Amino acid sequence: MKRSSFALSAASIMAAFAMIPLPVAAQNARMVIASDSPAIPYARLMRLTLSADMVIDATVRSAARIAPAEAIGLAPGMARFYVTVDVAALIRGPAGLAARVGYLVDVPLDPRGRAPNLKRQRVIAFARAVAGRPDQVQLVTPDAQLAWSAALDQQVRGTVREVLDPAAPPAVKGIGTAFHVPGTLPGEGETQIFVQTATGAPVSLLILRRPGEDRRWALALSDIIDEAGGPARPGTLAWYRLACGLPAELPETSLQSQEPDNVATARDDYRFVLNALGPCDDGRAG
Repeated sequence: MKRSSFALSAASIMAAFAMIPLPVAAQNARMVIASDSPAIPYARLMRLTLSADMVIDATVRSAARIAPAEAIGLAPGMARFYVTVDVAALIRGPAGLAARVGYLVDVPLDPRGRAPNLKRQRVIAFARAVAGRPDQVQLVTPDAQLAWSAALDQQVRGTVREVLDPAAPPAVKGIGTAFHVPGTLPGEGETQIFVQTATGAPVSLLILRRPGEDRRWALALSDIIDEAGGPARPGTLAWYRLACGLPAELPETSLQSQEPDNVATARDDYRFVLNALGPCDDGRAG
């Protein structure tokens, strides 16, 4: 269903959308306005892609600012708008989406306290459907509208392809069994760590220690555990699943009935993997 114009008052907008919960993390919201903005971290884009039912390439047709008194949960230094956008393309999503949709978005004020001019901005929005409202969507987070650029468009399409791949690595739920087996030579040994996943698909980590060699690790996405696959490459869904899903420490339950020295080595090898993966820069609070 298309809308020919936008003529709702701020009060009527808020009444119409009171049933749509805005995420609590509004204080962490960011919206990129400038077309020459820096690259968005891969982990942030992947988090948004995984959270969204639809990824929309659109142009802002109109923007109505919500009065601060009516913008519940709005963080200082931010402004809330109800925008309507003309959908140019669905990077991901249902074919039945209306050609024009509306949603709420929080955007930062400039250093002088002025709100940006959103009209005619080309954007990429990560959103979910609103039940019974084909002309409305809800952003997955207040920061889920980004200024379009050719580079960002290519990057987003890449994350969507990874998520939709039938062989995509599953989400991490925790750690199963972990153990270290010393080798016959001093300093030699292997640690195996079995990762619990949302689908039950096998995922495991192998850490190798060899005398005179740098320690190395490999990721296995099947029942075959060896070093052939190598480590998870940064900027891939496999990397994201591990860097943003693994716990900070091996749980005690994963290391039961093992010698103390082997437990200590397994823990050290696990920290080695976490350090190799690096931080999860996905934009979450905390």
